[in-house]
Amino acid sequence: MADALPGAGDGTEGMRRAFDAGALTERGRERRLSRALAEALWPEELTAQLRQVAERAGRPLVRIQPSPRVAQVPWELLAVDADTDVRLIDLADVVTTAPASLRPRTPAASQPQDADAGPVVLVLDPRVPGFRADSALGSVLGPPGSDPELSSLVRDRLDAGPVVPSVTAPAEAFRRTDLDRDWLSEVLRKGARRLLYVGHVSGAPVEGGQSEDGTLHLCCGAGATGLAEPLRTHRPLSAKDLLLGSLPLRADGEPGARIWPAPPRVALIGCESGGELRFAESFGLATAMLHNGAELVTATRWALPTSFAFHRLAQLPASVRPLTEAIVAVDTAHEHEDPVQSLGGWQREQLDRWRAEGRIEHAPLVWAAMTSIVV
Repeated sequence: MADALPGAGDGTEGMRRAFDAGALTERGRERRLSRALAEALWPEELTAQLRQVAERAGRPLVRIQPSPRVAQVPWELLAVDADTDVRLIDLADVVTTAPASLRPRTPAASQPQDADAGPVVLVLDPRVPGFRADSALGSVLGPPGSDPELSSLVRDRLDAGPVVPSVTAPAEAFRRTDLDRDWLSEVLRKGARRLLYVGHVSGAPVEGGQSEDGTLHLCCGAGATGLAEPLRTHRPLSAKDLLLGSLPLRADGEPGARIWPAPPRVALIGCESGGELRFAESFGLATAMLHNGAELVTATRWALPTSFAFHRLAQLPASVRPLTEAIVAVDTAHEHEDPVQSLGGWQREQLDRWRAEGRIEHAPLVWAAMTSIVV
């Protein structure tokens, strides 16, 4: 399985290996991997039990609390029937449960009580100071206005209710330079009903054991106050910041839950944004959002290929954008009454196309990376 995934620190070569020889980009290899994972991890009796529950009560919800060694397993893909190609996602909706050590933060007056009626906060491919669009921390979505589906997403949100940052045209929501940690604190303190972040995430190395060193890249300059070390002219926002806030920095400091109170639903679409589950002590970006008040965080298990990577490495036409489709699916799910059910429905659609056609734009490399994490 590790060989099938693009490693976050491997750069272009790691992504190329995943496209050229990885099990998640070729239908036969993927099925063999999914069956091998099921044989190792899935008790056969559970498959029959799930079918019995489905017959009596409808599609069940399976909660997975993975140990660090299996935190990147795409559980939805498991081929749970030895005689057919039935996958776990065919039988159930699947959600990841945060480690038992994580408890919801105690209620505090850090968010207005009407936060559910607040705006949608959109942080879409923010410009990272000191990094060009074609660099390691450059654009993940391409030039503003170049993707009609993403423009439609922003237009739909504008038509549905309040959005921050305030924009008059969809293209203005992308590649902004004013979305730093202070801005994010201000809008979250005022109350928001959900947050959608699409951009760069840098996971902490597992061998270091410090999951709280995972970082989110906003528009913060190197002079921004925070606990992460600057990268040239940029200081990323770390999970440690979200958890501890300014407490380690000054006597009158505030905890992270007061500085960045999380809305009920948060989407972090970036490389390994849910990667802290690979650590024995999980205190990364996704779990920090849960600690700060989120009820559900949709994050990714591994490094995501951009749509541009599909164009370059798989020769797909520019009009085909697998990452965009995933972003739209997550955004749609977070607007739904049952986001787990909605996201699972989209994943089943992708799986059906993958099994029927085997086209790389429907490969699990993107859609099976998505998981919703709850307490």
